[in-house]
Amino acid sequence: MKTSEIKFQIQLDEKNLPKTIQWDASDKEGDGFESTKSISLNVWDNLNHSTLRIDLWTDDMSVVEMKRFYIDVLGGMAQTILNSTGDEYMSEEMKELCDRLVKHVNEENKKNTNSK
Repeated sequence: MKTSEIKFQIQLDEKNLPKTIQWDASDKEGDGFESTKSISLNVWDNLNHSTLRIDLWTDDMSVVEMKRFYIDVLGGMAQTILNSTGDEYMSEEMKELCDRLVKHVNEENKKNTNSK
């Protein structure tokens, strides 16, 4: 049996907010820690039948990047629900939500660019 390991290193500022986030995984390409601006980790708690969440981001992650990150997270979840359950309806609904959110973010960015 194979064991795989994922590690996160979070450097905090004086207010305990993430200043830098680095990650490494035994199965990833390349060696050593890599920097990122955000992580979103969800864990199913079998005991309490609920989801535990850890969402962290650094102060240099822009609002636009954050919105795109979560659209990508939702899109990935849509594919995972299809692969794991075969529920095409749920997957398609999630993908359609992502499409609407992309449109919203693009329109918002266009407005902000035109107003400058």
